[in-house]
Amino acid sequence: MATDRRASWLKGVLDLLVLASLTGGESYGYEISKTLAEAGLGQIKGGTLYPVLNRLEEAGLLAAEFRVTERGPGRRYYRLTEQGRETLTEQSGLWLAFDESVRAMLTKGAAG
Repeated sequence: MATDRRASWLKGVLDLLVLASLTGGESYGYEISKTLAEAGLGQIKGGTLYPVLNRLEEAGLLAAEFRVTERGPGRRYYRLTEQGRETLTEQSGLWLAFDESVRAMLTKGAAG
């Protein structure tokens, strides 16, 4: 099992990470991607990130607003909705419990 599985793991939690990245306020795609990269999650390309943002917006977890800029192309800014905050809180608790179970099994396996 020499395959690097991080991309698969990230796929399962990316929605939650995007929601978490917006707890400090609104942001746009490139900045969200940068925030995730700075957190050690690697570069999340637009072809992966934008479908996630669209899905979260359609689910009512994010609100988006397009803004024209003085220079360059306009940007679509995203912010958490109240439903998004509630989902983040609920799903974070579930993820952390799952993480604890995984850690316990991996620790047990490494000690064996």
